Amino acid sequence: MGPDLQIDSGGVASPAVQPIPVIALTGYLGAGKTTLLNHVLRSPDARIGVVINDFGELNVDAGLVTGQVDEPASIAGGCICCLPDEGGLDVALERLADPKLRLDAIIVEASGLADPVAVSRIIRFSGVDGIRPGGVVDVLDAATHFDTIDRDDAPPARYGAATLVVVNKLDRVPAAERAATMERFESRIRPVNPHAYVVGVTAGRIDPTLLYDIAAATPESGQLSFRELLVDTGAHDHDHTHADSVTVVADGCVDPDAVIDLLEEPPAGVYRMKGTIAVRYRASTRRYTVNVVGPSVHIAVAPAQAQANSLVAIGMGLDTAQVRDRMRSALTSVSGPAAPQGIRRLQRYRRLSI
Repeated sequence: MGPDLQIDSGGVASPAVQPIPVIALTGYLGAGKTTLLNHVLRSPDARIGVVINDFGELNVDAGLVTGQVDEPASIAGGCICCLPDEGGLDVALERLADPKLRLDAIIVEASGLADPVAVSRIIRFSGVDGIRPGGVVDVLDAATHFDTIDRDDAPPARYGAATLVVVNKLDRVPAAERAATMERFESRIRPVNPHAYVVGVTAGRIDPTLLYDIAAATPESGQLSFRELLVDTGAHDHDHTHADSVTVVADGCVDPDAVIDLLEEPPAGVYRMKGTIAVRYRASTRRYTVNVVGPSVHIAVAPAQAQANSLVAIGMGLDTAQVRDRMRSALTSVSGPAAPQGIRRLQRYRRLSI
């Protein structure tokens, strides 16, 4: 069976390919961003493209990268926010956005000198088709950050760009001081970035579902796959973050106003939301995919086979009953065409997402 087709505004049939999230991974040298990258690349059943900046020694586990794509796309010449106008990052992203690779996400690992604000802008305003911003993950060293990076009265500007702040190496902070350390990070980050999602981890062991979707594993011959053999069997559960997820499915067509209200102000603890909604225009029904990462909302035309209405919320420490109630309320079926105000809000996000 060939690819699903959608009709664009010019009446031309084109494949309904969903954009690939591009995640910026930033952090000063030694904070543990490469350790985090190597950890999330071990996730079974996910196909991840990686753009590696060659400034300094990154020590990315090449076996993990080449296990998913033919070879990592490598950028030479230092900090990616200082690339020449002719590109480099765009070339790498265009190569990895090829639908034939069927990637679930692309991770751009920036050098330790890269400014998260500049990296985020480069990705957001990239001219490459078939991608979308997937968030900025900034890795901080719990043990040394306030002695080396955040030493002035004003919080560092880098806090403002992150959608997800990973406070790494918590094991190097005495157990009795960890809660206070996390509160200190929160107190410095919140005034600059009230929407940032802050988590504490050891050895970069963040739950990959916070970053990208992982397909359900399918049992086959009973043999371990190459990727399963790479999983660190010596890691202990208490060293990992564990994300919660809540799924709600509903029938009929929804009020886009109610859904966008939910996307713009997700329930407490939710970092990502994704799904498909059905909206009635005059005499026709149209389906859209929605993706939320931190404060960023992305809406696109859905593939023909997408199930609507279906929403998934992902985060940590969720009040699942409260999250489910909010999602069910947003997905309540409505009769008749959607109100013009809701359609305008939906179309605005569609334009911003192209």
